[in-house]
Amino acid sequence: MLDPEQFRLRIIRPSLTRLGLHSRAAELLLLGTAITESKLSALVQTGGGPALGVYQIEPATHTDIWRNYLAYRPVVAARVLALAAGGFGRSEQLVWNLGYATAIARLVYWRRPEPMPPAGDVPGLAAYWKTHFNTTAGKGTAAKFIKRAGPYLRGR
Repeated sequence: MLDPEQFRLRIIRPSLTRLGLHSRAAELLLLGTAITESKLSALVQTGGGPALGVYQIEPATHTDIWRNYLAYRPVVAARVLALAAGGFGRSEQLVWNLGYATAIARLVYWRRPEPMPPAGDVPGLAAYWKTHFNTTAGKGTAAKFIKRAGPYLRGR
């Protein structure tokens, strides 16, 4: 497992700041997402599924963000592209480009109209993750988020 505090401070925070979508709650939600989805270590989905990177973003979700969100928001798209490495396919960057993957994960949540819970509300963040990232069809549970990520989110 990558060090969660280093990941939060050295990857999540600067990526969200460059994207222009930083908040303490978003920072903690993304840390919790990465810990819950991949234990902050798996780069491809266990069992052979399509999800990629520490956030376990599916290529179809990535494509949808570009096609149906960023295509209509050139300023945000330019900020995301500034985090990408040239000469590489975008979806493959979800695996190894942690800043880019963080930006895409943030946009998964940003597109939702419901407000994000406050940073200190770990059960609220867990429910938000389940509803908006893992989805009702996903195998994850809010209890799993709290168990895996809660110790790293409390008091941050």
